[in-house]
Amino acid sequence: MSEEMDRRTFVTGSLLSSAGIAIAGASHGADGSQAATPPVPQAGLPRGKIGKLEISRLILGGNLLTHFTHSRDLRYVYNLAARYNTDEKILETLATAESHGVNAVTMHNPPHPMSLLRRYRKERGGKIQWIICPTAAVEPGLAQYRQHVEELIKDGCEAIYLWGVHADSLVAQGKIDLVAEAVELPKKYGVPSGVGGHALEVVQACERHGVKADFYIKTFHNHSYPTAPKPEQIKGPLNEYPGYWCSNPQETADFMKGVQKPWIAFKTMAAGAIPPRQAFRRAFGSGADFVLAGMFDFEIAEDSQIAQEAVATHRNRERPWRA
Repeated sequence: MSEEMDRRTFVTGSLLSSAGIAIAGASHGADGSQAATPPVPQAGLPRGKIGKLEISRLILGGNLLTHFTHSRDLRYVYNLAARYNTDEKILETLATAESHGVNAVTMHNPPHPMSLLRRYRKERGGKIQWIICPTAAVEPGLAQYRQHVEELIKDGCEAIYLWGVHADSLVAQGKIDLVAEAVELPKKYGVPSGVGGHALEVVQACERHGVKADFYIKTFHNHSYPTAPKPEQIKGPLNEYPGYWCSNPQETADFMKGVQKPWIAFKTMAAGAIPPRQAFRRAFGSGADFVLAGMFDFEIAEDSQIAQEAVATHRNRERPWRA
Protein backbone atom coordinates (compact mmCIF):
# COMPACT_ATOMS: atom_id res chain seq x y z
CA MET A 1 0.00 0.00 0.00
CA SER A 2 1.32 3.46 -0.83
CA GLU A 3 2.52 5.79 1.92
CA GLU A 4 -0.21 8.31 1.09
CA MET A 5 -2.96 5.73 1.44
CA ASP A 6 -1.42 4.15 4.54
CA ARG A 7 -0.80 7.27 6.57
CA ARG A 8 -3.62 9.67 5.79
CA THR A 9 -6.66 7.55 6.45
CA PHE A 10 -8.75 7.18 9.53
CA VAL A 11 -9.08 3.46 8.91
CA THR A 12 -5.45 3.08 9.91
CA GLY A 13 -6.07 5.29 12.89
CA SER A 14 -8.90 3.06 13.99
CA LEU A 15 -6.75 -0.04 13.69
CA LEU A 16 -4.19 1.64 15.90
CA SER A 17 -6.67 2.58 18.58
CA SER A 18 -5.18 0.04 20.99
CA ALA A 19 -1.85 1.86 20.68
CA GLY A 20 -3.66 5.10 21.40
CA ILE A 21 -5.01 3.63 24.63
CA ALA A 22 -1.50 2.66 25.69
CA ILE A 23 -0.22 6.13 24.90
CA ALA A 24 -3.03 7.70 26.85
CA GLY A 25 -1.77 5.83 29.88
CA ALA A 26 1.38 7.95 29.76
CA SER A 27 -0.64 11.01 30.68
CA HIS A 28 -3.43 9.51 32.78
CA GLY A 29 -4.61 6.21 34.12
CA ALA A 30 -6.77 3.70 32.30
CA ASP A 31 -9.74 4.92 34.33
CA GLY A 32 -9.18 8.51 33.16
CA SER A 33 -7.56 9.64 36.38
CA GLN A 34 -4.71 12.13 36.32
CA ALA A 35 -1.18 10.73 36.05
CA ALA A 36 1.39 11.68 38.64
CA THR A 37 4.03 12.69 36.06
CA PRO A 38 4.03 14.09 32.52
CA PRO A 39 5.29 11.95 29.61
CA VAL A 40 9.03 11.41 29.36
CA PRO A 41 10.30 12.51 25.92
CA GLN A 42 12.37 10.11 23.89
CA ALA A 43 15.88 11.10 22.87
CA GLY A 44 16.70 11.59 19.23
CA LEU A 45 14.56 14.39 17.77
CA PRO A 46 16.99 17.30 17.34
CA ARG A 47 16.29 20.83 18.54
CA GLY A 48 17.16 24.40 17.65
CA LYS A 49 16.88 27.72 19.44
CA ILE A 50 14.75 30.81 18.92
CA GLY A 51 16.09 33.29 21.41
CA LYS A 52 16.35 31.36 24.66
CA LEU A 53 13.70 28.83 23.66
CA GLU A 54 14.90 25.36 22.75
CA ILE A 55 12.44 23.94 20.24
CA SER A 56 12.21 20.55 18.54
CA ARG A 57 12.87 20.63 14.80
CA LEU A 58 9.41 19.12 14.34
CA ILE A 59 6.57 21.21 15.78
CA LEU A 60 3.00 20.02 16.28
CA GLY A 61 0.59 22.00 14.11
CA GLY A 62 -2.65 23.14 15.67
CA ASN A 63 -5.13 22.99 12.79
CA LEU A 64 -6.11 19.39 13.51
CA LEU A 65 -6.49 20.23 17.20
CA THR A 66 -8.60 23.33 16.56
CA HIS A 67 -10.56 21.42 13.86
CA PHE A 68 -9.62 23.99 11.21
CA THR A 69 -8.69 21.24 8.78
CA HIS A 70 -7.84 22.03 5.16
CA SER A 71 -9.53 19.45 2.98
CA ARG A 72 -10.02 21.20 -0.36
CA ASP A 73 -13.48 20.26 -1.67
CA LEU A 74 -13.90 17.23 0.61
CA ARG A 75 -16.43 18.87 2.89
CA TYR A 76 -16.97 15.86 5.15
CA VAL A 77 -13.37 15.83 6.38
CA TYR A 78 -13.91 18.77 8.73
CA ASN A 79 -16.64 16.97 10.67
CA LEU A 80 -14.77 13.67 10.57
CA ALA A 81 -11.65 15.25 12.08
CA ALA A 82 -13.71 17.08 14.70
CA ARG A 83 -15.36 13.84 15.80
CA TYR A 84 -12.04 12.04 16.00
CA ASN A 85 -10.18 14.78 17.85
CA THR A 86 -12.38 14.99 20.92
CA ASP A 87 -11.15 16.95 23.93
CA GLU A 88 -9.66 13.81 25.44
CA LYS A 89 -8.02 12.83 22.17
CA ILE A 90 -6.44 16.29 21.90
CA LEU A 91 -4.97 15.91 25.39
CA GLU A 92 -3.68 12.47 24.40
CA THR A 93 -2.20 13.89 21.20
CA LEU A 94 -0.25 16.53 23.11
CA ALA A 95 1.10 13.84 25.43
CA THR A 96 2.01 11.63 22.49
CA ALA A 97 3.89 14.51 20.86
CA GLU A 98 5.90 15.11 24.01
CA SER A 99 6.67 11.43 24.40
CA HIS A 100 8.29 11.48 20.96
CA GLY A 101 10.37 14.60 21.57
CA VAL A 102 8.04 17.18 20.00
CA ASN A 103 8.18 19.98 22.56
CA ALA A 104 6.18 22.79 20.90
CA VAL A 105 2.72 23.30 19.46
CA THR A 106 1.70 26.14 17.14
CA MET A 107 -1.83 27.35 16.53
CA HIS A 108 -4.12 30.36 16.68
CA ASN A 109 -6.10 31.16 19.81
CA PRO A 110 -9.79 30.18 19.68
CA PRO A 111 -11.13 29.95 23.25
CA HIS A 112 -11.90 26.25 23.58
CA PRO A 113 -8.63 24.87 22.14
CA MET A 114 -6.74 27.34 24.34
CA SER A 115 -8.62 26.00 27.35
CA LEU A 116 -7.37 22.52 26.44
CA LEU A 117 -3.77 23.73 26.35
CA ARG A 118 -4.28 25.16 29.84
CA ARG A 119 -5.84 21.90 31.01
CA TYR A 120 -2.97 19.90 29.61
CA ARG A 121 -0.51 21.92 31.65
CA LYS A 122 -2.50 22.15 34.87
CA GLU A 123 -4.16 18.71 34.96
CA ARG A 124 -1.66 16.52 33.10
CA GLY A 125 1.62 18.24 33.95
CA GLY A 126 2.38 18.83 30.28
CA LYS A 127 5.44 20.84 29.32
CA ILE A 128 4.85 21.37 25.61
CA GLN A 129 5.64 24.98 24.64
CA TRP A 130 3.12 27.29 22.98
CA ILE A 131 3.84 29.32 19.84
CA ILE A 132 0.55 31.16 19.30
CA CYS A 133 -0.78 33.69 16.80
CA PRO A 134 -3.54 35.98 18.12
CA THR A 135 -6.50 36.38 15.77
CA ALA A 136 -7.54 39.81 17.08
CA ALA A 137 -7.66 42.61 14.52
CA VAL A 138 -4.39 44.46 13.96
CA GLU A 139 -5.54 48.09 13.83
CA PRO A 140 -3.99 51.44 14.79
CA GLY A 141 -3.52 51.47 18.55
CA LEU A 142 -3.58 47.64 18.70
CA ALA A 143 -6.28 47.69 21.39
CA GLN A 144 -7.83 44.27 20.63
CA TYR A 145 -4.51 42.75 19.63
CA ARG A 146 -2.89 43.94 22.85
CA GLN A 147 -5.65 42.28 24.87
CA HIS A 148 -5.02 38.94 23.15
CA VAL A 149 -1.27 39.23 23.62
CA GLU A 150 -1.61 40.04 27.31
CA GLU A 151 -3.95 37.09 27.83
CA LEU A 152 -1.44 34.77 26.17
CA ILE A 153 1.40 36.15 28.26
CA LYS A 154 -0.65 35.62 31.42
CA ASP A 155 -1.24 32.00 30.38
CA GLY A 156 2.49 31.43 30.01
CA CYS A 157 2.74 31.41 26.21
CA GLU A 158 6.40 30.97 25.22
CA ALA A 159 6.33 32.71 21.80
CA ILE A 160 3.87 34.78 19.79
CA TYR A 161 3.70 35.59 16.08
CA LEU A 162 1.61 37.70 13.75
CA TRP A 163 -0.98 35.45 12.10
CA GLY A 164 -0.18 34.85 8.45
CA VAL A 165 -3.71 35.82 7.41
CA HIS A 166 -3.21 39.24 9.00
CA ALA A 167 0.35 39.66 7.74
CA ASP A 168 -0.61 38.82 4.15
CA SER A 169 -3.36 41.43 4.22
CA LEU A 170 -1.36 44.14 5.97
CA VAL A 171 1.61 43.83 3.62
CA ALA A 172 -0.69 43.82 0.57
CA GLN A 173 -2.17 47.09 1.85
CA GLY A 174 1.26 48.61 2.47
CA LYS A 175 0.69 48.74 6.23
CA ILE A 176 4.13 47.52 7.22
CA ASP A 177 4.09 49.94 10.16
CA LEU A 178 1.30 47.90 11.78
CA VAL A 179 3.24 44.71 11.15
CA ALA A 180 6.22 46.21 12.97
CA GLU A 181 4.05 47.39 15.88
CA ALA A 182 2.43 43.98 16.23
CA VAL A 183 5.87 42.35 16.30
CA GLU A 184 7.22 44.76 18.92
CA LEU A 185 4.33 44.24 21.34
CA PRO A 186 5.18 40.71 22.62
CA LYS A 187 8.87 41.64 22.77
CA LYS A 188 8.02 44.26 25.40
CA TYR A 189 6.97 41.36 27.63
CA GLY A 190 10.20 39.49 26.95
CA VAL A 191 8.58 36.93 24.64
CA PRO A 192 10.02 35.99 21.22
CA SER A 193 7.89 37.50 18.48
CA GLY A 194 7.64 36.42 14.86
CA VAL A 195 5.74 36.93 11.63
CA GLY A 196 3.69 34.37 9.71
CA GLY A 197 2.85 34.53 6.05
CA HIS A 198 1.61 32.60 3.05
CA ALA A 199 2.95 35.18 0.61
CA LEU A 200 6.70 35.54 0.20
CA GLU A 201 6.14 39.29 -0.02
CA VAL A 202 5.53 39.28 3.74
CA VAL A 203 9.06 38.13 4.55
CA GLN A 204 10.53 40.33 1.84
CA ALA A 205 8.76 43.43 3.18
CA CYS A 206 9.80 42.69 6.76
CA GLU A 207 13.43 42.28 5.72
CA ARG A 208 13.37 45.37 3.52
CA HIS A 209 11.85 47.58 6.22
CA GLY A 210 13.86 46.18 9.12
CA VAL A 211 10.95 44.67 11.05
CA LYS A 212 12.57 43.14 14.13
CA ALA A 213 10.95 39.73 13.98
CA ASP A 214 12.69 36.97 15.92
CA PHE A 215 11.53 34.30 13.47
CA TYR A 216 9.36 33.69 10.41
CA ILE A 217 6.64 31.10 9.84
CA LYS A 218 6.38 30.77 6.07
CA THR A 219 4.61 28.23 3.87
CA PHE A 220 6.74 25.89 1.81
CA HIS A 221 5.78 22.95 -0.40
CA ASN A 222 6.28 21.82 -3.96
CA HIS A 223 3.63 21.66 -6.68
CA SER A 224 4.04 18.01 -7.62
CA TYR A 225 0.60 16.85 -6.52
CA PRO A 226 -2.63 16.58 -8.54
CA THR A 227 -4.48 19.61 -7.13
CA ALA A 228 -1.44 21.90 -7.16
CA PRO A 229 -1.81 25.16 -9.10
CA LYS A 230 -1.04 25.17 -12.79
CA PRO A 231 1.44 27.73 -14.13
CA GLU A 232 -1.35 29.95 -15.44
CA GLN A 233 -2.93 30.03 -11.97
CA ILE A 234 0.13 31.19 -10.06
CA LYS A 235 -0.75 34.87 -10.39
CA GLY A 236 -4.30 34.41 -9.14
CA PRO A 237 -5.56 35.26 -5.65
CA LEU A 238 -3.94 33.13 -2.96
CA ASN A 239 -7.13 31.45 -1.74
CA GLU A 240 -8.75 30.93 -5.13
CA TYR A 241 -7.35 27.46 -5.67
CA PRO A 242 -8.00 24.72 -3.08
CA GLY A 243 -4.92 23.27 -1.45
CA TYR A 244 -2.64 26.06 -2.68
CA TRP A 245 -0.57 27.95 -0.12
CA CYS A 246 2.97 28.38 -1.51
CA SER A 247 2.84 29.94 -4.93
CA ASN A 248 6.59 30.12 -5.48
CA PRO A 249 8.55 27.45 -3.57
CA GLN A 250 11.83 27.89 -5.44
CA GLU A 251 11.73 31.67 -5.08
CA THR A 252 10.98 31.20 -1.38
CA ALA A 253 13.95 28.87 -0.89
CA ASP A 254 16.22 31.23 -2.82
CA PHE A 255 15.17 34.29 -0.84
CA MET A 256 15.39 32.57 2.54
CA LYS A 257 19.06 31.75 1.89
CA GLY A 258 19.86 35.36 2.70
CA VAL A 259 17.55 35.62 5.72
CA GLN A 260 19.40 35.25 9.00
CA LYS A 261 16.37 34.71 11.20
CA PRO A 262 15.01 31.23 12.02
CA TRP A 263 12.46 29.90 9.53
CA ILE A 264 9.60 27.60 10.56
CA ALA A 265 8.18 26.03 7.39
CA PHE A 266 4.48 25.16 7.44
CA LYS A 267 1.97 23.64 5.02
CA THR A 268 4.90 21.45 3.95
CA MET A 269 2.58 18.54 3.12
CA ALA A 270 -0.03 20.75 1.42
CA ALA A 271 -2.67 19.40 3.82
CA GLY A 272 -1.78 15.76 3.28
CA ALA A 273 -1.25 15.84 -0.48
CA ILE A 274 2.51 15.33 -0.14
CA PRO A 275 3.95 12.41 1.89
CA PRO A 276 5.85 13.55 4.99
CA ARG A 277 9.11 11.88 4.00
CA GLN A 278 9.22 13.90 0.78
CA ALA A 279 7.90 17.08 2.45
CA PHE A 280 10.29 17.10 5.42
CA ARG A 281 13.36 16.30 3.33
CA ARG A 282 12.55 19.08 0.91
CA ALA A 283 11.87 21.61 3.67
CA PHE A 284 15.00 20.92 5.69
CA GLY A 285 17.09 20.54 2.56
CA SER A 286 15.85 23.88 1.25
CA GLY A 287 16.80 25.77 4.39
CA ALA A 288 13.94 25.50 6.88
CA ASP A 289 15.10 25.38 10.50
CA PHE A 290 11.89 23.80 11.77
CA VAL A 291 8.91 22.03 10.22
CA LEU A 292 5.41 22.69 11.54
CA ALA A 293 3.19 19.70 10.79
CA GLY A 294 -0.42 18.93 11.56
CA MET A 295 -0.46 15.36 12.89
CA PHE A 296 -3.06 12.99 14.22
CA ASP A 297 -1.88 11.05 17.25
CA PHE A 298 -1.22 7.88 15.25
CA GLU A 299 1.10 9.78 12.85
CA ILE A 300 3.40 11.36 15.41
CA ALA A 301 5.78 8.45 16.02
CA GLU A 302 6.49 7.96 12.31
CA ASP A 303 6.71 11.66 11.54
CA SER A 304 9.16 12.21 14.39
CA GLN A 305 11.42 9.50 13.02
CA ILE A 306 11.15 10.93 9.49
CA ALA A 307 12.02 14.42 10.76
CA GLN A 308 15.01 13.09 12.66
CA GLU A 309 16.29 11.34 9.53
CA ALA A 310 15.67 14.39 7.35
CA VAL A 311 17.64 16.68 9.65
CA ALA A 312 20.52 14.21 9.76
CA THR A 313 20.54 13.98 5.98
CA HIS A 314 20.79 17.75 5.58
CA ARG A 315 23.18 18.76 8.36
CA ASN A 316 25.39 20.39 5.73
CA ARG A 317 23.24 22.44 3.39
CA GLU A 318 23.41 25.64 1.39
CA ARG A 319 21.42 27.78 3.84
CA PRO A 320 23.15 27.70 7.23
CA TRP A 321 21.09 26.58 10.19
CA ARG A 322 19.76 29.78 11.76
CA ALA A 323 18.45 28.13 14.91
